[in-house]
Amino acid sequence: MILDRFKYRNWKKNEPSNVVEYFFSPTTTNIRLVNFFFQKIMRINAEVPFMVHFTSTVSKTVFIGKGVAQYFANSGGCYIQGINKIYIGDHTIFAPGIKIISANHDKKDFSKHDKTTPPIVIGKNCWLGANCVILPGVQLGDNVIVAAGAVVSKSFPSDVVIGGVPAKIISKNE
Repeated sequence: MILDRFKYRNWKKNEPSNVVEYFFSPTTTNIRLVNFFFQKIMRINAEVPFMVHFTSTVSKTVFIGKGVAQYFANSGGCYIQGINKIYIGDHTIFAPGIKIISANHDKKDFSKHDKTTPPIVIGKNCWLGANCVILPGVQLGDNVIVAAGAVVSKSFPSDVVIGGVPAKIISKNE
């Protein structure tokens, strides 16, 4: 299984490394204070143990690798919905406005979500451009670059640049 290649961390609130990464996430003091206010005092994204930009939404189960938490703190306007789980590999970076959606609505009852789709897996050292959308069940290999505004509706192998609506391979990432 593709998940065996990665070592993901499931964030737990009492884990000491989470507290360190939360307070020392590389961001400006102003952003750190505003994020802290909205997350810890106003309780927006309060269940998420790592710092999340005050204009972003992160929900349900998201597993992240090393060096990813800082992009949650700095990239605004993101929507990360992990109902069917999301795995993001080490040192993956992303720009503002990305959408990662792991579950669609049930076709017979729009108030429920379809929980039969496999999780989203994003490999190590990937780059997700501004306002790209990653849809349920997608698996991206390592070193994949997703162009700004792309809509990724199917899986792609490692070492490629993808873009467009729907996304397709633009070039090899060598």
